Amino acid sequence: MQTSFTPEQLADPQVAESEKILRKCVHCGFCTATCPTYATLGNELDSPRGRIYLIKDMLENDRPADREVVTHIDRCLSCLACTTTCPSGVDYMHLVDHARVHIEKTYRRPLMDRLIRSLLAAVLPYPGRFRLALKLAESGQPFAPLLRKVSALKPLAAMLDLAPNAAPPQADRPAVHASVAEKRGRVAILTGCAQPVLDPAINEATVRLLTRLGIEVVAPKGEGCCGALVHHMGREEQALAFARRNVDVWMREVEDAGLDAIIITASGCGTTIKDYGHMLRLDPAYAEKAERVSALAKDITEYLATLELPALERNGLSVAYHSACSMQHGQKITMAPKLLLKAAGFVVRDPAEGHLCCGSAGTYNILQPEISGQLKARKVKNIESTRADVIATGNIGCMTQIATGTQMPILHTVELLDWAYGGEKPRKLRVPCVLKDAQRTL
Repeated sequence: MQTSFTPEQLADPQVAESEKILRKCVHCGFCTATCPTYATLGNELDSPRGRIYLIKDMLENDRPADREVVTHIDRCLSCLACTTTCPSGVDYMHLVDHARVHIEKTYRRPLMDRLIRSLLAAVLPYPGRFRLALKLAESGQPFAPLLRKVSALKPLAAMLDLAPNAAPPQADRPAVHASVAEKRGRVAILTGCAQPVLDPAINEATVRLLTRLGIEVVAPKGEGCCGALVHHMGREEQALAFARRNVDVWMREVEDAGLDAIIITASGCGTTIKDYGHMLRLDPAYAEKAERVSALAKDITEYLATLELPALERNGLSVAYHSACSMQHGQKITMAPKLLLKAAGFVVRDPAEGHLCCGSAGTYNILQPEISGQLKARKVKNIESTRADVIATGNIGCMTQIATGTQMPILHTVELLDWAYGGEKPRKLRVPCVLKDAQRTL
């Protein structure tokens, strides 16, 4: 793609990077075949190629974002299926990230949109606030149908629909989990923000499994939200502040006692943490440290694949594996989770259209509830068609989204692996009817 940025514009490193990305696009349109919003809406401007044209025009002419640009960029899930498909290597992720920052700096959103986005940014990244919000949501859920009748209030209705009837009790957070078997490694684990509130059992299963395998697990004090939620809303300064804090915390662990890896159990967080080196590349105080942190970041299945777990006999339980977009497209981890599940004795089934997003995408299912709902229905239909006993995935956002559309139990991959290798039976599988057809040997 030809560009015509001025030398003055290219002096801005963000613009210079976007210009290089734009030049790689050859207009082939392969991305439209795998884009969820194009598949759903059929509008060229709701495809990666269409958005690239809009971004190019906006940045090249150095003009503020307008309503049309914002509409189509907001509809992008950042699922990155387009980057998997693109034969030219267009780095769409960093291009749309730049566009979102530009939008937040130059476009004044309608009042209710501003308030809702500010509310999300002020609540979701902070576990204490999020837990309180879920308690308040319990009393607000009966009003969701009324809120859905007002267009500007639909995101509030979506929040209430997604909120669990009751949040799990707050889990203890010991700083160090000693290895049970002979020590063979030391890792840090991202506690995160939303996941420990919505489903603390995920990290609990991770710690149990790793410590039984001889891995010491530390949860460093001071670590928090990875920044992904606000990063994808264009709130770059807040995202970078979260990133710097985590880099400082993890580098102290590296320097004090060493780390083999930083374990991430939410693939959306993993994609962002692996990008810290890029996000902080212009910060001389953090560029090198952030790069080291990104290199240490590993999805839990990515790390487990290096430990060579023993193969177990089949247990009769079939698992529909949903590969989160941030896992398969963002981190390019496609086979490790399925191979681990198969080695643990599960029968793994791949749903049709596995490349398409479930519609969660961070805060997308709140801010774009209609499109998200259509994608969820499509995803649930494909998953249920596998006739599996349970669903496994590696991202809390996908788990929350899909659970609102099906009665099938959905678990994190590591919960099933922990169970198979001697851990507790997952709480969601303790209902007898769930596994009525499975010949259990676990």
